[in-house]
Amino acid sequence: MLKSQKKEYVISPEGGTDSFWGDLWRYRELFTFLTWRDILARYKQTTIGIAWCLVRPLVTMVAFTLVFSRLAGLSSGDIPYPILVFAALLPWQFFSAAISESSNSLINNSQLVTKVYLPRLIVPASSIVVGLVDFLVSFGLYVVLMLFYRSIPDWRILTLPLFLLMGIAASLGVGFWLSALVVKYRDFRHIVPFLVQVFLYVSPVGFRSEVVPGGWRLFYSMNPMVGVIDGFRWALLGGKTPLYLPGICLSLVLTLLVLWSGLRYFRRTEQIFADVI
Repeated sequence: MLKSQKKEYVISPEGGTDSFWGDLWRYRELFTFLTWRDILARYKQTTIGIAWCLVRPLVTMVAFTLVFSRLAGLSSGDIPYPILVFAALLPWQFFSAAISESSNSLINNSQLVTKVYLPRLIVPASSIVVGLVDFLVSFGLYVVLMLFYRSIPDWRILTLPLFLLMGIAASLGVGFWLSALVVKYRDFRHIVPFLVQVFLYVSPVGFRSEVVPGGWRLFYSMNPMVGVIDGFRWALLGGKTPLYLPGICLSLVLTLLVLWSGLRYFRRTEQIFADVI
């Protein structure tokens, strides 16, 4: 008697972590579709639409200016405090929106993840682009503020894309970690907003990094967003805020480490996503 044997077929991604950019290129049309769908879904049911990207940073800037400048009495030197705060809000709000969207991206696309094969990495990666749309709209408001306060950047603004890339890398790394953890441990869906709120107050958004005592400055730079925010201010404010190079280098190293480890963890756990999602 012939006995039939069961065969298991496992669909797995080609290559290891090095195939990330290759997957993005091969599935670029799907990546574009997911990105555009997320952008439309984010704003189509809102009353004021994309103007929400302007209202949120504007209100936050006013609140931080009142709290840190008027009440706490922190000095901004010869820089108008609203400009100082808004220059930090640009990368911070991109980072917070990116990780908030990417952390829940696999859960929100559970039917897509469980029904068809696709490189799962493109799901959280496409959510990051939604934060870039907010960033571009907010940057337009920042240009208006610079003209109002007559704060014109110099050649240092040419370095802004480098610090933006650093912020994107940090968002991707944290997004890969959180999106994979949310699938395995659903409690992380409630932890993510709390983490975003905590990191807002431990990042130099409402104040200058120089207020941190010198002995703690390097340790403070272990927060990757410290280097990104300081870089944005240095590039946008014409060097009126000093660039702490040891802190920038440490933030860059830790950003790359978070990106590399998040990519590896995501690749190692994505085989179980369809079973536990």
